[in-house]
Amino acid sequence: MGPRLRTGLLSVAVTALAAGCSSISAIGAPAVVGSLSGIGNITFATGEVDTGYLTGLIAQWNAAHPRQLVTLIPLPDDANDQLDQLVTNLQARSDVYDVMNLDVIWTAQFASNGWIIPINPKLFPLGGFLRPAVATASYEGKLYAVPFTSNAGLLYYRKDILAKAGARPPATWSQLAYLARTVAPRYGLGGYGSQFANYEGLTVNFAEAVQSAGGRILSASGTRVTVDSPQALAALSFLVSGFRQGWIPKAALGWDEEASRRAFEEGKLLFLSNWPYVYGDASVPGPGNKVAGKFAVTYLPGLHGPGSSTLGGANLAISAFSRHQRTALAFIRFLTSLPSERQVLVDASLPPVWTQLYQNRALIRRFPYLPVLEKAILSAQPRPEIATYNQLSLAISSAVHQALMQKEPVGATLAGLARELNQIIGNG
Repeated sequence: MGPRLRTGLLSVAVTALAAGCSSISAIGAPAVVGSLSGIGNITFATGEVDTGYLTGLIAQWNAAHPRQLVTLIPLPDDANDQLDQLVTNLQARSDVYDVMNLDVIWTAQFASNGWIIPINPKLFPLGGFLRPAVATASYEGKLYAVPFTSNAGLLYYRKDILAKAGARPPATWSQLAYLARTVAPRYGLGGYGSQFANYEGLTVNFAEAVQSAGGRILSASGTRVTVDSPQALAALSFLVSGFRQGWIPKAALGWDEEASRRAFEEGKLLFLSNWPYVYGDASVPGPGNKVAGKFAVTYLPGLHGPGSSTLGGANLAISAFSRHQRTALAFIRFLTSLPSERQVLVDASLPPVWTQLYQNRALIRRFPYLPVLEKAILSAQPRPEIATYNQLSLAISSAVHQALMQKEPVGATLAGLARELNQIIGNG
């Protein structure tokens, strides 16, 4: 029995299950159980960066479900390594994972390979979720995962330094470059940092730059390569100029999310582009944190005005090879409930998918960036939703990294990248 056929049979079973579980309780336990099949202890696989926020939620679930205990399985920090580990196990049809916390860009790959099962959308209040987040959980018209967190990049800046310099936060690339080049050195700071190591984070940064210049890497349908364009040329030239002129530190060529966050918190940067989780970490005073109370956030800058973020976030999916899919479904309902989502925001500064949390006055007082973040998410652009996305990303990050190291001219980089991407999407 091939993986696709096996998944089809499992989908039928789970769809029938979902239809019968419409009265799941507030914390997610099935109200009616027709048989013990599919119920039992499960695992939850997620990236291990800052998983502390999950401890309380899992403990709450386990206390209420002593016969359906959840065990956390930490995956590697790096997104590419996470994907490799998940794929290796799923290709072997291993049942080691039950619920998986997937990057929003992996839905198409996992669904098309039959590694995750369709989920009945009627079991979740999707109308109350952020629209872009729901779109990332669907493939070919079916819901294959449930939005758990959303994400959009923000520009962090030292408000104390800009106030001293009598400057406003930058809205354009030219303003960012000017302040990073002139103001930052006067205060012993590097100008601008982000995720420029050769990995998925660089693909995200490059995509944001291209979008913020009005271009795209692929057409909206994902069937045509559009990266060899004047907009992409302007985007990559902007980033390369930052390294060439020195207002982006050379060390940033090895930075991921955590390394760039640490550089900002250590007081080494005037500006940082990163995800919202940094806000919570940087707000906590402590040894080594020199920016608590001294920073603020705004939209990413663009070529002519505010830019466009890449849509990020995570979705929860059920393995096609899980033996306890009913428990897995109930646990996902629990994690994506309004109380759980609020707790995730409070404990980890991870953006929720419930729209009403972005209008909550108490939360806005605690997280002043929420209105900015909501608009950034709603205007963010998703990465190409294609099954070969991982190959695409590796090609992009590798080519762009060479250009940032000034080993390949910008024009030649984009022309070569266009040829490689055409091969990956089947147009070569």
